[in-house]
Amino acid sequence: MKYSLGLAACAAFALAAPAPTETIEKKDNIQARAACASKVTLAPGSNPFASRTLHANSAYASEVALAVAAISDESLKAKAAAVGKVGTFLWIDTISRVPLVAQTLAEVPCTDIVGLVVYDLPGRDCAAKASNGELKSGELSRYQKEYIDPIVAAIKAAPNVAIALLIEPDSLPNLVTNANLTTCKASASDYKAGVAYALKNLNLPNVAMYIDAGHGGWLGWDANLQPGADMLTGVYKTAGSPKQVFGIATNVAGWNAWQKSPGEFESASDAKYNKCQDEKRYIAAFNPLLKKGGMPNHAIIDTGRNAVQGLRLEWGDWCNVNGAGFGVRPTSTTGDSLVDAFVWVKPGGESDGVSDPSADRYDSFCGHADAFTPAPQAGQWNQAYFEMLIKNAVPSF
Repeated sequence: MKYSLGLAACAAFALAAPAPTETIEKKDNIQARAACASKVTLAPGSNPFASRTLHANSAYASEVALAVAAISDESLKAKAAAVGKVGTFLWIDTISRVPLVAQTLAEVPCTDIVGLVVYDLPGRDCAAKASNGELKSGELSRYQKEYIDPIVAAIKAAPNVAIALLIEPDSLPNLVTNANLTTCKASASDYKAGVAYALKNLNLPNVAMYIDAGHGGWLGWDANLQPGADMLTGVYKTAGSPKQVFGIATNVAGWNAWQKSPGEFESASDAKYNKCQDEKRYIAAFNPLLKKGGMPNHAIIDTGRNAVQGLRLEWGDWCNVNGAGFGVRPTSTTGDSLVDAFVWVKPGGESDGVSDPSADRYDSFCGHADAFTPAPQAGQWNQAYFEMLIKNAVPSF
């Protein structure tokens, strides 16, 4: 996605949705699911990840298995196979992928919490080219009836499964910092109404919802903190203040460090206008504003690809950053009372955007000097990039 930079600079990352993958239910997973006889209730104010493991969904595991088969080096092959066992969020980015929800819920054992990304707003990613969605601005009714409603039905049919939902990456942050763009102006009402509809209707006992809140290099600028909090709390209240909203998600598909001093861009000339030079400082600054506005203020942080710092030439460079590595594995041990878990949201190996300038949906950020090339269309598998993430992983596999 594109974002303008300056004193109130903002940056974001293209959110590549996974390519469709057929899910096959495994016998042992079905048996584990059957053993979970009682309904799940995720109590507001609790940490839903504290006693559960983020589920390693079979859709991503299938992609990884194909990647493993293409690797000849035995050491790298073993490490790659281990990636497929790491819990990762599943992106439901089109109406055609909605059936994956029920399929995936059927494979989740009682020890796990499954992560799903709700990501199909009309006019999606209004400041981007690489990850535009299928629904046009004005198609709110389709979003509600053909996308959200079937997801709600699938979750209601699986009340004994713990579910973490990440709600609409980039949407509300775009309305804070890119409201001047014609595309974002056209999408604004659908974004607000769509997110509110999702929050209200997905407000189910076995669900913990986290609303996307960008990252420290986006809403963390002094001029963006309060407007960002106001945007999120406003939509939350429009939805009726649903009790299963636990807080926010940050650094989705991103590269920012959780904690780094000095921060990656702390020596930049405009750093004095942004005290949120890592995600820990962003949470410390942003989340109290959410609480003051009447919204739950816990968080989950995407650490899927943030192992290596100092790679980006600009904070706003979001596409297929070259030299990146898999970060901290999903865990509820975060050392911060406001952070429920470090999670893997972006499926490592799936492209952020195509690097060929002549290709449809090409975004110039995917051709920057710090972007990995060649790269396929957003969501398509990039074998070389996947292998790089493994080699540069911290901790290593």
